[in-house]
Amino acid sequence: MTQPASPTGGDPATLLTRIAEALERLAPQAAEQPDWMAHPAYVWTGSCARAVERLDAPPLPLLRGIDSQKERVVTNVERLAAGHAAHDMLLWGSRGMGKSALLRSAVRAADTAHPGRIALVQIAQEALSGMADLFAVLGRVPRSFLVFIDDLGFEEGDGAGPRILRSWLEGGVEARPRNVRLAVTSNRRVIVGRSMTEQDDPINARDVVDERLALADRFGLSIGFHNCDQDAYLAIIEGYAVEYDLRWEASDALEWSRRRGARSGRVAWQYVNELAGRAGKAL
Repeated sequence: MTQPASPTGGDPATLLTRIAEALERLAPQAAEQPDWMAHPAYVWTGSCARAVERLDAPPLPLLRGIDSQKERVVTNVERLAAGHAAHDMLLWGSRGMGKSALLRSAVRAADTAHPGRIALVQIAQEALSGMADLFAVLGRVPRSFLVFIDDLGFEEGDGAGPRILRSWLEGGVEARPRNVRLAVTSNRRVIVGRSMTEQDDPINARDVVDERLALADRFGLSIGFHNCDQDAYLAIIEGYAVEYDLRWEASDALEWSRRRGARSGRVAWQYVNELAGRAGKAL
């Protein structure tokens, strides 16, 4: 029996194939994931990742003025790279004192000691809703990962972000993979918004602070970074100057900090960059 022709004059099977192909073209293509074993760092966008070919971080000896913080972070990251029990970390405190640089340096040092065993994955705060997808991917990879959220701070009315993190850190139904730990940097231990005060509604503000403390308390390591005194500031500069063979004077370095209105590791590095520029050198 001859199959009736389609209303368009074509073979029905061919028509169905064309429809399927058209729908396939319209459907969004799944994002291609990088090789999770091949790179030292990655950036997670919320639905996919891109590889970072080189992890930019200063050598650990150049991170001065934060010796006790450095020891705790490096030890913890080393444990993670070795496949041992390790803590989630909250690095909080003064701006520009090397919180993010220390995490990058610690991962690079651990990767040197254990080649290919650990990688850093940076995730933006606005991509927190995609953490479940990220953890599902990382949990299948035979490698340790430090998931890094930089400069975290929740504003008023943002209840979803803290709840997502609390769920993954402790108490959630879906467990975080054993090969993944979180590292968060923030300028304030309670991870509150910069504009939050207790003037308008002190009771509600206190509740918000308590909620943020409940999040902070879930980190196994909570490490404070404090303001840089003059001696530490000059010691940081001295370390970089020796490393890069730069001539400098303490009086000039202090004048630089006065013009910037602050002393910190970041200001010290900016001064070192200025020295290199004056000397016609690249860093």
